[in-house]
Amino acid sequence: MSLKKVLSIDGGGIRGIIPALVLSEIEKQVGKPICRIFDLIAGTSTGGILALGLTVPDESGPKFSAQDLISIYERDGKHIFQSSFAHDIVSVGGIRNEKYPCKGINNILKDYFGSAMLSDVLTDVIITAYETERRIPWFFKSRYTKGDKADKDSYDFLMTDVARATSAAPTYFEPARLTDAMKPDEYYSLVDGGVFANNPAMCAYAECIETNPDCDNILLVSIGTGEYTNPLLYHKIKGWGLANWAQPILDIVFDGVSDTVDYQLHQILKYKSPKSYYRFQVVLPPQTENMDDTSHDNIRTIKLLGESIIRKCENELEQLCLRLKNES
Repeated sequence: MSLKKVLSIDGGGIRGIIPALVLSEIEKQVGKPICRIFDLIAGTSTGGILALGLTVPDESGPKFSAQDLISIYERDGKHIFQSSFAHDIVSVGGIRNEKYPCKGINNILKDYFGSAMLSDVLTDVIITAYETERRIPWFFKSRYTKGDKADKDSYDFLMTDVARATSAAPTYFEPARLTDAMKPDEYYSLVDGGVFANNPAMCAYAECIETNPDCDNILLVSIGTGEYTNPLLYHKIKGWGLANWAQPILDIVFDGVSDTVDYQLHQILKYKSPKSYYRFQVVLPPQTENMDDTSHDNIRTIKLLGESIIRKCENELEQLCLRLKNES
């Protein structure tokens, strides 16, 4: 059976620069756009925006290269994570209300995705979110929008709305409210999929097995946005209440989920030959951990971290890209 090539991209806000750089290197070495290399792309939050951005169509193919999408962070990040003095007063730094109004991110996503629908993607995607009223994990699967499904239109949404839903990080942005195209009175309340799958690689692996049950030839590439290292010291956190824990607990959930999925997949796939699981990740200096820091210095530092993965994993990347080139 032919090789099924799966890509997974973690969440991490402005640190999406890291996977964008790694993916740009893969495109350069393989000589093809990401959507022509992989059969399935999974993404959470900023990784979901990248997954959609790499598969949104233009007249002659993909609208954006991975290199193009770096501008989401370099040029547009300050507009996504932008607040006003009045909003800051009302939100009390994100304690009483979301930290940022959604106008900025909505405008940027519309600029990138326009009127493109989930059904328009150039290769299959699975994008994570969490439905707060039904209290269930929510998966935007492009395969649900195609074929002979009687209700396929109910699964189809604007890419702009899918990107907004997967990146609606609690405390940062208000939830996304999406209406079912076939049931105008039905809506979904969605927040960032990072609350349960900041690293969506296991979701991607399960999706690939579900759609190819007889396939034992899967190549899974997972790209992280940085691993937290700043310690939460006992003597500082032992007296914390809700206000103190609100932001750190989100980081713990995101980081813990990412590491757990990496461990699980490594155990499941480590005996496969040839190698079938690649994880590209970097350790974050404490000053780069804030996912909404769009300062020039932080952007530059994150770019350097992405470049360091490419250098450190040079041989592994070359091995992967050679296989991808031969199989695509």
